[in-house]
Amino acid sequence: MTPAVCFPPRGASTVAMRKEASELRKTLKPLLEKRRRARINDCLNQLKNLIVPLMGKDSCRYSKLEKADILEMTVRFLKDVPKTPTNVSVLEKGYLFIYLSIYLFIFVYLIMRPDDANIVGNVHGGTILKMIEEAGCIIGTRHCNTRTGDRCVAALARVERTDFLYPMFIGEVAHVSAEITYTSKHSVEVQVNVVSENILTGAKKLTNKATLWYVPLSLQNVDKIIEVPPIEYSSSEQEELGKKRYEAQKLERIETKERNGEIITPVSLPERQTKEPYTVGFSQSSLIHLIGPSDCTLHGFVHGGVTMKLMDEVAGIVAARHCKTNIVTASVDAINFHRKIKKGCVITVCGRMTFTSNKSMEIEVFVDADQLADTEEGKYRAVTAFFTFISLDRQNKPLPVPPLK
Repeated sequence: MTPAVCFPPRGASTVAMRKEASELRKTLKPLLEKRRRARINDCLNQLKNLIVPLMGKDSCRYSKLEKADILEMTVRFLKDVPKTPTNVSVLEKGYLFIYLSIYLFIFVYLIMRPDDANIVGNVHGGTILKMIEEAGCIIGTRHCNTRTGDRCVAALARVERTDFLYPMFIGEVAHVSAEITYTSKHSVEVQVNVVSENILTGAKKLTNKATLWYVPLSLQNVDKIIEVPPIEYSSSEQEELGKKRYEAQKLERIETKERNGEIITPVSLPERQTKEPYTVGFSQSSLIHLIGPSDCTLHGFVHGGVTMKLMDEVAGIVAARHCKTNIVTASVDAINFHRKIKKGCVITVCGRMTFTSNKSMEIEVFVDADQLADTEEGKYRAVTAFFTFISLDRQNKPLPVPPLK
């Protein structure tokens, strides 16, 4: 006789399974909640490391942020990002993204080495200016050669105010990003940001911001200016603002060119010893440099970055002679490149103190070029600029500046 198999009632089995599932959920709930919070905190930490440098904040100062602060900073940053038109097709968006990535943006990464340092040990301000100019030249030249026709090189015409927000140190990596923000018929506006990264700690900070204007010159005829291909703007307001910046810099360049005829006579050491300290003549300084092939572009004319580094060095000498302390570049007012400087020219870079406040010094710098092979033209004014320096103690704290007499 076959034994009978007893099954529990179906209803009782279902109730038991539900009860078991409920107990399992209760057991797993704290673990799942812990994992969820860990994921949220990890994402917020990653978001903080991304958004703080993009907002131009110092990562060291903003190391301890509340979750709400991180989210608010992200929302503010995203609101400032230009919105793309909504009526563009998916393919057009993809094409536009590729175009912008290739031609309107570039990123350059360089590790700062001992030969990039000034006498104090920070990265030389002139080295940073040279990096900024090279990034602008690359993106400007690339964009201006997107059309068929004469090949050209973007020549630096003007540098707007350049701010030195934080010092950069040897061993750090410089992230130089350049973007074309406006084009006229014969000019290109490039905005450049420099971010320094401590590769040991991962800390990043925005150290420099600058706006540069370039003019494309034909490789076959350096006196011929090539027409600039237009760019796509995210809105008509962006284009209008760019046009206003173009007109403003054009007017200022004309005004500066009209008043740049003054010649500064270099001061010799015996003459300096007879002058009173803290006067213009006492700190006035100059450098003489022969333009060689390594200083020049494909045209055979000097790189704008080479000239700017020499100008920064002269301005630094003037500032050091005035206050006799550690000095650093705080900002550079507009640098105007009035005429090209050819290979083989001898340039005289002269600087003089024009103003002092309690914590800063304004220094005017001129670059005069003399063509050795062409004696008929004589010396001419090529570049003018104003630099602002500050005086620092050994702890890099600002010191009072002696007043200019």
